[in-house]
Amino acid sequence: MSQRLLLIDDDQRLTDMLGEYLRRQGYEVTTAGSLALGRQLLERGAPDALVLDLMLPDGDGLDFTRELRGEPRTRRLPLLMLTARGEPTERIVGLEIGADDYLGKPFEPRELLARVKALLRRAAPEPQADDVLVFGRLEIDLGARQARLEGKPCDLTSHQFELLAVLAQSPGRVLSRDQIMDQLKGHPLEAFDRSIDVHISRIRAVIEDDAKTPRRVLTVRGAGYLFARKQDAE
Repeated sequence: MSQRLLLIDDDQRLTDMLGEYLRRQGYEVTTAGSLALGRQLLERGAPDALVLDLMLPDGDGLDFTRELRGEPRTRRLPLLMLTARGEPTERIVGLEIGADDYLGKPFEPRELLARVKALLRRAAPEPQADDVLVFGRLEIDLGARQARLEGKPCDLTSHQFELLAVLAQSPGRVLSRDQIMDQLKGHPLEAFDRSIDVHISRIRAVIEDDAKTPRRVLTVRGAGYLFARKQDAE
């Protein structure tokens, strides 16, 4: 069965071209030129991934991303932002509020395809991974793809969970950004791309929720990140 993509962008020439290209790659593609139509399509059923432009005639893609992440049904929907804005702060804000990846305009269709494939791969369940990693109050359920703090699910996107799982499966070991991206099987790091730092900040805010919780994800300056074992965290 083909995976379903929803593309929300008001540039009809672009969406027509991308829709045709992605359909040739085996995807089922639906397009919307406005947030209003995008909402209607999402109400009929969530796609496997969403490609969302930030600047739309009837609203802001950042606000729409917040809306989606506030709804249980779309909280973990893989989401790729498209942006023509040059300011890196716009991309950082998008990642902070829950987007999984971003792509600046103009771009090559093949790059969009690679990003979409990476999002879908990270979101795909892995039935063979049925271990639950336990670190004090924190549980990381690889089979269910869920992190829990004192039994309560943590509010992490699919990409953030995958990043946490990569770190937690190598406790006490420093992983560079390149090593992390390689294990995520996502796109290679771009120059000055700070997306991992943004996601790490969000993960910390969720799993290190109060003064009782030891620091779990440590920054090793100039080297990368380390998921602390009990003795490292204290």
